[in-house]
Amino acid sequence: MKTWHLTTPIEDADIDDIRIGDIVYLEGTLVTCRDVAHRRLVEEHRPLPVDVAKKAILHAGPIIRDLGNDQYEMVAVGPTTSMRMEKFEEEFIKQTGVKLIVGKGGMGPGTEAGCKKYHALHLVYPAGNAVFAATKVEKIVDAQWKDLGMPETLWVCKVKDYGPLIVSIDTQGNNLFEQKKVEYNRRKEEEIAIINKEVKFIK
Repeated sequence: MKTWHLTTPIEDADIDDIRIGDIVYLEGTLVTCRDVAHRRLVEEHRPLPVDVAKKAILHAGPIIRDLGNDQYEMVAVGPTTSMRMEKFEEEFIKQTGVKLIVGKGGMGPGTEAGCKKYHALHLVYPAGNAVFAATKVEKIVDAQWKDLGMPETLWVCKVKDYGPLIVSIDTQGNNLFEQKKVEYNRRKEEEIAIINKEVKFIK
């Protein structure tokens, strides 16, 4: 396991050697982008009003404080379940050129293919740290598609030391969650036998 520090814009060469299980810290542009924004782009063919090429998106519905005069403050920004975007993600990566997709939990074969074909990473932010994550947002520099409401708005954030982000899918299409499932299933019967032995007194 290695630790990497990435700054946007991110080039292909910057993430060539990063592998599943590695840790990433991000500096630069991170855009919150979840269900409806993905659907607008992929199904409704509406281009994103924010350029995320060579940048990072975050599957999240943040809590924002409106300071007035188009000024905003990040209060909490916990990741949402990435699998909800699975059916869109390969096409999203293709159309936008995004390099880092950050969220919660694993993603599936479509995202694996997108990361491999178009040289991107999926990363997981540890759940339960939404307030801490907000401290890594130095500034909200833009907000687009505000008609969608706070959770679905594209909040364009300037971040520093944003992490730790665990690499879940790398540019080779390796999937940490799927590999771990194989390992866990292999060990399952052995562990069940141990548990049964310890609780056999229960009728």
